[in-house]
Amino acid sequence: MYTLNSIIYDYHFSVHELTPILNFNYTTKPCNKQDNRPLKQVGFFIVAVGKCVEIIPFPEILLYHKRYHMKGVKKLQKPYIYAFADEASAMIDGQISAMKRNSLDGLEIRNVDGVNISDITIEKAKEVRHKLDDSGLIVWSLGSPIGKIGLDKAEFQAHLDKFKHTLEIGDILGAKNIRLFSFYIPKDRPAEDYRGEVFDRMGALIEAAKGSGIALCHENEKGIYGDIASRCLELHKTFPELKCVFDPANFIQCGQETLEAWEQLKPYVHYLHIKDCLADGRVVPAGHGIGHLSEILSDYLNVPGKSVTIEPHLKVFAGFAELEQGNAKLDDFSYPTNDAAFDAACDAFRKIIA
Repeated sequence: MYTLNSIIYDYHFSVHELTPILNFNYTTKPCNKQDNRPLKQVGFFIVAVGKCVEIIPFPEILLYHKRYHMKGVKKLQKPYIYAFADEASAMIDGQISAMKRNSLDGLEIRNVDGVNISDITIEKAKEVRHKLDDSGLIVWSLGSPIGKIGLDKAEFQAHLDKFKHTLEIGDILGAKNIRLFSFYIPKDRPAEDYRGEVFDRMGALIEAAKGSGIALCHENEKGIYGDIASRCLELHKTFPELKCVFDPANFIQCGQETLEAWEQLKPYVHYLHIKDCLADGRVVPAGHGIGHLSEILSDYLNVPGKSVTIEPHLKVFAGFAELEQGNAKLDDFSYPTNDAAFDAACDAFRKIIA
């Protein structure tokens, strides 16, 4: 049984790091070592991690301690930080400027000069690579739309051809990864009914990518087969080559609890999309939603060399500048420009890992 005594003493947390705020008075001295009340009777805890303070209720505190290996709080390792910079600017020059301004390592490239990455020409890819090389930035992943179609057989052959072209683009850009999806399921039909068709198509994509040197990375997304953790897990167990892109906000929008999803999928996670969400589905800066990004990142960034992609998806009030003289006010988490929204998303993430 977990008790107050075992949490504070056996696992070497100081009272500044772990302090019950119900049934126990705050003190700078250790509490009574004989206090062996069951944890359920203690209630909520304040947990301080670096500069961040969280209030964590039972039983989530048990998962919290598990992540820290029962040995106190570890400092988060600095990740490589990439972004969907097309949310700052449609043009590659504007994307480069936004990445440099925020001291990012590179991008998950999705659109270039208004054209989807899977549709640009070989010549355009070479031009983009040259600009990125000159700027000291890299392409970490292609944010492709592959797998974001229905299950029509005739449509899939053309889609497979597009995928092969996308692999060529990835090679030119020096990308290590391609983000893809697991196909839209007909509305109001059980996803399990289409498991065979989905897996056949995923297998064909994996076969086409062999020898390319580019990893295929599946992102959970609303409406596709892999929208919830259990079906994502099926995909990764069936296709060991398929890596996981973990998107907390997309899970929330599908009614999937993110900590539960993380525990199931973390052995397969290749990188994270930094995107948070409220219960109503509205995307907000990291740490301001119910995605448990702080806890997930605490677990994910316990070793060096990890990577994340910032995906702002924040609301931009395009007409704000014109209305500003009329004393217009922005809603919480709404921004006057794409650049402002992009910068806010980067700042929010850095605060979590500070």
